[in-house]
Amino acid sequence: MSVSSIIAFLLFLFSLIPKKWKGLAVLSVLVAVSGLIGMVVVAILSLGGQYEQQQQADDVDSVGNVAEGEVQVNEEVEALRPLFEQYAEEHGIPDMVEILMAKTMQESGGQLDDVMQSSESLGLPRNTISDPETSIDVGTEYFAQVLEDAGGDVELALQSYNFGHGFIDYAEEHNGGEYSKDLAIEFSREQYQDLAHTGQFSCIRPESAETGACFGDIGYVDAVLDHLATPIDAGDIPEVVEVGERWIGNSEYDFGGGRNEVEQAAGIFDCSSFVHWAFEQIGVDLGPLGSVTTDTLYQEGQSVDPDDMQPGDVVFFDTYKYNGHIGIYAGDGQFIGAQSSTGVAYESLEDGYWGQTFNGNVQRIG
Repeated sequence: MSVSSIIAFLLFLFSLIPKKWKGLAVLSVLVAVSGLIGMVVVAILSLGGQYEQQQQADDVDSVGNVAEGEVQVNEEVEALRPLFEQYAEEHGIPDMVEILMAKTMQESGGQLDDVMQSSESLGLPRNTISDPETSIDVGTEYFAQVLEDAGGDVELALQSYNFGHGFIDYAEEHNGGEYSKDLAIEFSREQYQDLAHTGQFSCIRPESAETGACFGDIGYVDAVLDHLATPIDAGDIPEVVEVGERWIGNSEYDFGGGRNEVEQAAGIFDCSSFVHWAFEQIGVDLGPLGSVTTDTLYQEGQSVDPDDMQPGDVVFFDTYKYNGHIGIYAGDGQFIGAQSSTGVAYESLEDGYWGQTFNGNVQRIG
């Protein structure tokens, strides 16, 4: 039946109503129609709200149910969980507690008072904040804002926390507002080309040097999310390598430095003190911290043929002297160590300067 037929039929029924009742009939029809319209509006709003809630949930889950993941952190960061829960709730992101804790592992490993490295978000010099609770409050509020501006894209928000808010605008302009690793590399490369002359930035990862993407940390997202992943076998990436990652991009090289707890807590190391610190984190004593050198570390453990090298082995380099530099083999032809040009960073063991100076000395400790 067509709409016109229905209208004609309704008019016919209306003509049969006595004249004195027609006014009441019209009013009844209007009330009924209004009620139906109201029901439709309520239904639409309800469905819209459900969609919005689902969309928000989908956004939060965009990196693999991060809110439900079990974060892998050390005792120092785990002890701060109540503060993360408190301020995540206060700033409207209660599902982001695990992400915030994983970020803190990457930023400081719980070793600094400014645990989330939040000072710079206030325009202050690094480590100006001297209270973990204030750091968590400020860092959580800033991340909540970045997450909102990123449209709920956790990966985009994480990389923007490291690069700065400008990366969100860059992603919007070049990739429809979505994060990708290639986009992060391109942004970092462009920024570094403009700022390299300042001497404030260095290539903290081998892939940064290879691509010229040395502004910020292009591996930041992966590094944070690694703390949410199921731990892999120690034989693949041993704990002594993982603990060192917390200082990538957050450390300073000082020849002869890192030989007391104050300097180590501030991320100040040379190559020997960094290796000593890393093994100490997993319960391995490599002798007195105050007198550790590459020479004393070469006496630790047992010598291993380079062809049999495994992740976690200690490797040596001939720099200003025989065995003048030391690092920890991380697998895939890379090692992690404290270098004068980068602070703590991954470097290639197979090519470039470190490939040329690697002398084949390998010690297996523990």
